[in-house]
Amino acid sequence: MNHIFVKDLEKYKEKEVEIKGFVDKVRDLQYVQFLIVRDSTGKVQITIEKTVENQNLVDLVSSLTIESTVTIKGILKESPSVKLRGLEIIPTKIHVTSISDKELPFDYKSKDNSLRETRLDYRFIDLRREENHLFFKCATIFEHALREYFINHDFMEIHSPKISAKAAESGAEVFKLDYFGREACLSQSPQFYKQMAMASGFDQVFEIGPAFRAENSHTSYHATEINMADVEVSWIDGFEDVMDMEEAVLKYAIDRVKDTYGEKIEKTFGVKLTDTSVKAPRFTFKEAKEILKQQFHYTSEREDDFERKEEMLLCKYVKEKYNSDFVFVTKFPFSARPFYHMLDEEGLTESYDLLFKGVEITTGSQREHRPDILKKQMEEKNINPEDLSFYLEFFKYGCPPHGGFGLGIARVLMQIFEFDNIRESTFIYRGPNRLNP
Repeated sequence: MNHIFVKDLEKYKEKEVEIKGFVDKVRDLQYVQFLIVRDSTGKVQITIEKTVENQNLVDLVSSLTIESTVTIKGILKESPSVKLRGLEIIPTKIHVTSISDKELPFDYKSKDNSLRETRLDYRFIDLRREENHLFFKCATIFEHALREYFINHDFMEIHSPKISAKAAESGAEVFKLDYFGREACLSQSPQFYKQMAMASGFDQVFEIGPAFRAENSHTSYHATEINMADVEVSWIDGFEDVMDMEEAVLKYAIDRVKDTYGEKIEKTFGVKLTDTSVKAPRFTFKEAKEILKQQFHYTSEREDDFERKEEMLLCKYVKEKYNSDFVFVTKFPFSARPFYHMLDEEGLTESYDLLFKGVEITTGSQREHRPDILKKQMEEKNINPEDLSFYLEFFKYGCPPHGGFGLGIARVLMQIFEFDNIRESTFIYRGPNRLNP
């Protein structure tokens, strides 16, 4: 491609350049026209003097509609009076590559004056906002950093099937489909296959891919199709090893985003990224409930898990006392956890939740790898072991102690950027009432 991105224009002063982008603004004055062109990296001013020689260019610019796309050739000039980095292009040729309708469905540059549902209906326009471009550049860095960390620490990447015969979690929360006359479902999680990799001797694996949850949840932090980072590691001495690893992964990824775009994020979003030098405190579930009772006089009717308000209050306490945006809560009751979580001598799970700025972003645990105990725990959850016989096979021929976690990437990014809704941190959102675009 021989065109130049706006961010690189400083290298080409007094030279002929070609840029391509959207028409961001047109100012048609008595003696001059100013055309602002925007690409994914920035904006530049095009200046056309109204002379006889430029009449064709003048007529073309006069007919341009906002958000049309153009290719422009011209000489790049240094001009201190120009607000856009003191640069302007004096065009020799303007080619219109597409024409936009005069009336946009909404003013995408004014997020606060537009209904979210309208913006989601026209997400392709909403994404043109500069802050959205910055956000998805940061999301790219974040996901790349996760993968970078795993590869640097000798993890293998796997790609598990997304069409499954059985659900990894609750069978009531799956999207069912016809698979050549047999009933199948879209995968909620690669959980079973991550554990199969442990039985295969892979030691450390990760996967970044989609998962599907048929939850009829109309909250600000749920979606029916999500992008997950899933991890499983062998030869652990306890679930604390999994917590240590996850904390290191997240801090690495957040630091990569901070190093690349930290100043821009603070200027654009008014958010100072998490201080990763602070170690996340750890409480047992019982201790966390007692903190909520003592500090906030709050007692939930839910005895085996947290309500949403409790997550927020606990994070508030941790931020004030420890200056940490993260907090681990461990040892949840078995009634609130899947059958494959290992239990301690008291019957509590060797598991944890990681809360981040008031929202749970991860459930992790040491997995039960002994088939006789797995069968027993299945029965306690009213699951027929014969229905998951393929899964139990993984553990019959030797399997090391192992554990892992799953991380919803859009939810983490929502919290990093302090968005009020996961819809803003998802490229195209899927929820119970949204199947388009």
